[in-house]
Amino acid sequence: MAKRNTIITILALIMGFSLWCPKTFAEEMGSTMLISPPRQKIVLIPGETYEGSIKVSTPANASQDLKYSVEIGSFNLGKDENGGIDYNDTDVDSITSYNQIMDWITLGKTEGSVGANQSDIIPFSISVPEDAPGGGQYATIIVQDDTESESGEGNVAIQNVIRFASTIIAEVAGETREKGSVIENNIPSFLLSSPLNATSMVRNDGNVHTDASYTLQVWPLFSGEEICTNEEEPTTSLIMPETERYHLEKCDLPPIGIFRAKQTVKIFGEISTVEKTIIVCPLWLLFIVVFAIVSIIIWLVIKAKNRKNSR
Repeated sequence: MAKRNTIITILALIMGFSLWCPKTFAEEMGSTMLISPPRQKIVLIPGETYEGSIKVSTPANASQDLKYSVEIGSFNLGKDENGGIDYNDTDVDSITSYNQIMDWITLGKTEGSVGANQSDIIPFSISVPEDAPGGGQYATIIVQDDTESESGEGNVAIQNVIRFASTIIAEVAGETREKGSVIENNIPSFLLSSPLNATSMVRNDGNVHTDASYTLQVWPLFSGEEICTNEEEPTTSLIMPETERYHLEKCDLPPIGIFRAKQTVKIFGEISTVEKTIIVCPLWLLFIVVFAIVSIIIWLVIKAKNRKNSR
C-alpha cells in the first residue's frame, strides 16, 4: 500500500511540474516565411539592366507580423563531389569568378515587414557591365527572419536566426563554352539486398551551367516488363561551371533474383551508357549455396579417394 501511494505521489508531482513549466518547451518559437520564386533562371545582356523581384509571404496561422532583412549572398553548387550547396555572403573563399554578379545587384529594400497571411515584394535590379564575361553568374538573395518572439514567463524576447534564399542562375550573353564529361557510371553486379544503387559522377568543364540527366531501367533477366524506369522523365541535376557532381539513382528490387539494368547519363553532348546483369542473393542464401558447393567438393574428393583405394 505504501509503495502504491509513493507511485501516485510521484505521478502527481510530474503532472504538476508539467503544468507549471513555461509554454516555451511546447510551443514552436518564431514565424514561418515563404520565399518565391526559390530559383530564377535569367539571361543577361552586357550593358543592360535586368529588373526582377522576389515575394516574401507568411501563412494564415502566423501569430505575429514578420520582420525581415535582405542581403546578397554567393551561390556555389557542387563545391564537393556530393553536390554540396554553399550559401555564403562573407567568406571570401567562397567567392569565385562566377559570383561577380553579386556586385551588379541592387536591392530595392534591405528590410521590411509583412503581416499574417500577407506578402511583400522585394524588387531588385542587375546592372550588367559592358565588359561582363560571357557565361554563368550566380548569386542568392538572402532573406533573414528578424522577428522577435516573446515566450515564457516574464515575456523574454527570443530571436531565431532563420534564413531563406532565392537563387539567381544567370547566363551572360557572350562567349560561352559548353563542355562536360561523364567521369563514372557504375552499376553493381552483385547485391545482398535491395535497393539497387546506381551511381555516377559528371564534370562540367565549361563556363556555363547545364542540367545533367540520369536514366535507370531495370528488368527481370528473362522478361521485358520493367521493374523500374524513369526513361520518360529522367532525373536531372544542375551542374555548375568547373565543378563535379555525384549522383545516386535507386531501384527497389525483389529480395532474390537475377536482373538486367541499364543506366544512361548525359551532360552536354556526351552520353554514357552502362548495362549489367545483377544477382540479388541474401546472405542466408549465399551461405546455403557456399555450403552446398563445399559439400559437393568434399563428397567428390572422398569419392575419388575411395575409387583409388578400391583399385
